[in-house]
Amino acid sequence: MKPTAYFCMEFAIHQPLKTYAGGLGFLAGSHFRAAKRLNQPLVGVSILWSYGYYDQVRDSNGGMKVSYIRKYYDFLEDTNFKFSIKINNRDVWVKVYKLEEDVFKTCPIYFLTTDIPENDDFSREISYRLYDANNLLHVAQEILLGRGGYIAIKELENVELFHMNEPHSLPLVFSMIEEKGLSYVKDHVVFTTHTPLPEGNEVQDIHFLNSMNFFGNVDLDLAKKLGGEPFNYTACALRVSKIANAVSKKHKEVCEQMWKDLKDRCRIIAITNAQDRHYWQDKIIKEAAEKYDIDLIRERKFELKNILFEEVADQTGKIFKKDRLTVVWARRFVPYKRPYILFYNEEKLKQLIDKKKIQFIIAGKPHPADNNMIALFNYLVCKSRNLKNVAVLTGYELKLSKLLKQGSDIWLNTPKLNHEASGTSGMTASMNASIHMSTLDGWHVEWAKMYPDDSFTIGDGFRDDDEYVANCIYSMLSDISDLYDTEAWWLKACNCVNHIVEYFDAERMAKEYAEKLYI
Repeated sequence: MKPTAYFCMEFAIHQPLKTYAGGLGFLAGSHFRAAKRLNQPLVGVSILWSYGYYDQVRDSNGGMKVSYIRKYYDFLEDTNFKFSIKINNRDVWVKVYKLEEDVFKTCPIYFLTTDIPENDDFSREISYRLYDANNLLHVAQEILLGRGGYIAIKELENVELFHMNEPHSLPLVFSMIEEKGLSYVKDHVVFTTHTPLPEGNEVQDIHFLNSMNFFGNVDLDLAKKLGGEPFNYTACALRVSKIANAVSKKHKEVCEQMWKDLKDRCRIIAITNAQDRHYWQDKIIKEAAEKYDIDLIRERKFELKNILFEEVADQTGKIFKKDRLTVVWARRFVPYKRPYILFYNEEKLKQLIDKKKIQFIIAGKPHPADNNMIALFNYLVCKSRNLKNVAVLTGYELKLSKLLKQGSDIWLNTPKLNHEASGTSGMTASMNASIHMSTLDGWHVEWAKMYPDDSFTIGDGFRDDDEYVANCIYSMLSDISDLYDTEAWWLKACNCVNHIVEYFDAERMAKEYAEKLYI
């Protein structure tokens, strides 16, 4: 593997380092932990967000509100490297910090900040908030990551390959074109695309980008040739990269269809996402499953459920019971993931709670500027108050995510078909004896094919309307509740724990990146 710089807007390394929003960061964190254990020459480049993504807290009525609290980290090392770049025709100063390998047992990561006294208010704000809704700041952040990251990595490391994890860091490419030409770029840049949705394939007015110094000194005609007008980030990334990868086999098929008419694009391969069992998996659950010790795995699972239920009680005042089937829906709050689906038919939901002894937990973060999803979150909070054994939790970050995955019995995933590139939360739930229940999308397609008895599949993979999916969920949960806490259930749980790590552990993924992308 060539020494490689991995550019990513977010890294979810550990709870104290709040430089992530969701799955993209969780994936990067697992990749860097696994790569460190494999001694791979990988180094990260990201931004040090002064206020993180945001803090999801409760308002006076118990709903969620967006809060911004400045973060401080004494475990990041000052590299004493400072430089300026042009953003929006002004000189912006950039300071570089480093997360050393021994802090959280990862490959090293460089974090860039503009929040320093040398800058004016606008320039400082560039590195305030991850995925800022202000488009001017958003593009400035991309320039900071790409162009600033390129300058930092040239000064501080000796790398041969540049990996764009999503196209946020695209100004990196134009910095390289300025210095070494397009042919060099096409032999030294690789690219990972993560979503088939329009929001994940950013398009901007090319003249606006040019006015922001997005392309540096590269001729605008070349930028148009690479990304079109308006300028499509993903199209450009596919044209300038040596090779690109989708993040599941299903996602590769979707990508091939999406970009079939794009001329001069690179080859797209599939490297299915995975997660780091060393970080996510409970050790006693692992040992019990390996020995097929049904009594031990049940005992430990009940202990983990009680730990989760302490958090439920603390946040909501509801007392959950360890001997009830516990279903969790927890992920980013976006429409295609259907966070509302359990409440599609409230009568049927109540029947599951009352007659089948099932309890439900919902968690997740909407984007802080997505008022519709924030309203939906708070609507579910209000609805849950009148339903016994339904809780909606705030603060979905690494710590709560681990509690939910270790304490749940069913991990519910409900994306609309062909919308989920991969998804990874169900992998780490399965590592902790929580059975994945999902529509046939993303990584679940591969998991269900490998071990059909280790998960539950919603629907037939063709019909996808909300009514059909919701009724499938209600019917399946009714049947599953009769199986719960039997010998057959705990054998299924053991199989799930043992089989999931055979393919969906991050060390396999890191090796595939080294062998297939970083060649």
